[in-house]
Amino acid sequence: MNAHKIYVRVNAEFDKDGFVHPKAIIWSDGRIYDIERVTDIKHMHASKAGGTGDRFTVRIKGQEKYLFYERSPDLEGNLLGRWFVEAA
Repeated sequence: MNAHKIYVRVNAEFDKDGFVHPKAIIWSDGRIYDIERVTDIKHMHASKAGGTGDRFTVRIKGQEKYLFYERSPDLEGNLLGRWFVEAA
């Protein structure tokens, strides 16, 4: 089975310097997973599902997970990008 992207809602905050801090992942069924900590941020290839984005290594319920922010190639308007996770 091939991995694929699952686009998710993310609650995030921007600080005064413009840095984004994801706080929670919200699944389409309404489940909310609080992000306890962001341990790393890198521009990376999504090795399982393909594509590239800013890969946030996050801690959720004590486990490390990857959360990707895929930037929109069109910098016009208010669509800046989308968040996704990789699924098998």
